[in-house]
Amino acid sequence: MATKKDIRRTKIKYRIRHKVSGTAEMPRLSVFRSNKEIYAQVIDDEKGVTLTAASTLEKSVEKGGTKSEMAAKVGKLIAERAKAAGIESVVFDRNGYLYHGRVKSLADAAREGGLKF
Repeated sequence: MATKKDIRRTKIKYRIRHKVSGTAEMPRLSVFRSNKEIYAQVIDDEKGVTLTAASTLEKSVEKGGTKSEMAAKVGKLIAERAKAAGIESVVFDRNGYLYHGRVKSLADAAREGGLKF
């Protein structure tokens, strides 16, 4: 059963996705956070293809630290992979979450890594 919080986030998510769409020139950086992990994908919505992805579940991301620190590591990793794929700028999709805490630290780390948004 969906809670009021989940329904609210879904409504916000659809409102954001109505405005934000990724193209081949400027793909969408989508963020999903669960209670333990955080995931980031760079998506081309015209083709419906994920160009690159990163998450805290990967072996290359060192465990330890706070959830915000882990999100920052994922942000740097997604920026590195996007640069390697030839992607310079993206559209940020916070996926209905507040731009605060883990989402903000992932976005800041991706900017430091060289992505423009």
